[in-house]
Amino acid sequence: MKLLVCAVPLRALARQAATWKRLGPRSSQRPRERCWVSMKAVETRSDLLSRPCVTARIMRPDDANVAGNVHGGTILKMIEEAGAIISTRHCNSQNGERCVAALARVERTDFLSPMCIGEVAHVSAEITYTSKHSVEVQVNVMSENILTGTKKLTNKATLWYVPLSLKNVDKVLEVPPVVYSRHEQEEEGRKRYEAQKLERMETKWRNGDIVQPVLNPEPNTVSYSQSSLIHLVGPSDCTLHGFVHGGVTMKLMDEVAGIVAARHCKTNIVTASVDAINFHDKIRKGCVITISGRMTFTSNKSMEIEVLVDADPVVDNSQKRYRAASAFFTYVSLSQEGKSLPVPQLVPETEDEKKRFEEGKGRYLQMKAKRQGRTEPQP
Repeated sequence: MKLLVCAVPLRALARQAATWKRLGPRSSQRPRERCWVSMKAVETRSDLLSRPCVTARIMRPDDANVAGNVHGGTILKMIEEAGAIISTRHCNSQNGERCVAALARVERTDFLSPMCIGEVAHVSAEITYTSKHSVEVQVNVMSENILTGTKKLTNKATLWYVPLSLKNVDKVLEVPPVVYSRHEQEEEGRKRYEAQKLERMETKWRNGDIVQPVLNPEPNTVSYSQSSLIHLVGPSDCTLHGFVHGGVTMKLMDEVAGIVAARHCKTNIVTASVDAINFHDKIRKGCVITISGRMTFTSNKSMEIEVLVDADPVVDNSQKRYRAASAFFTYVSLSQEGKSLPVPQLVPETEDEKKRFEEGKGRYLQMKAKRQGRTEPQP
């Protein structure tokens, strides 16, 4: 049984109780509607943008990776669950056709600090922008050492959800608007929306790409470390409506990426970041999914792994195998003491591998320039 731990401020409860006592049992005036998530009261009506949805969970030994820290896939799953809760509640905050929010895209996610077993993970999700048919959710993850009280930020992520009708899951509904405290918030959100929409369109050309096995590959080549995992989608992987949770898919993708990284460098490895994860299509219960990973680029101390998810609806002869999701993961190699180690350089062999290597190098240099720009002192 997983333990949920989240403190409720006593002053907030006292104020709420005083309000109800003052209004009386027959009064039609009610305080703002509150929703409960892991025992914490959170306002989630469409006119509120600033109140986050907060969940918390203590990290157990079965959440650990080989190095003893919390598995990156576990953190990604918690991030998606928090985003799904707040976006689904927002999309059902007005009268109308009921819906469930489905994950469409995860922007770049950085793993800022490792989380240890025994610490409490606090996951907060906040709606930052809505378009006509999508919701942007910002998620932060804090780790807390419950013995010392020390807290630190471990992850930041931005997710995009779309509301799907419960009557027809292929129908995308309209999203209730939110009220912004500043006009600039809406303009900035619109720019982010247009940028991610363009990037999603650019990833579609890769949908026919398939990872093929190679016999007797040489060390440090793409074929040597590439890996695949086959998984039958069962009820425990799915929502109540028979579709795979986005967090389940992300955890499986992280596991495959970790195998590729470990095979390449033969050391302990940890997830450093995840580039945008695009969910191209829903995965239904009963599908057989193949999660394939391959090395695309290496710098001196990092590895980029491309992960592709293909779904095969074996119980439905009318539908063919299709690409369900794709992403790039970045890993780093660590010594037994947790120090960063040099990474063996990837040896691309085919023209396609050389092309993917150059594309990965471009993404690496672009992100490196962004990090340097953020750390430069302001005049």
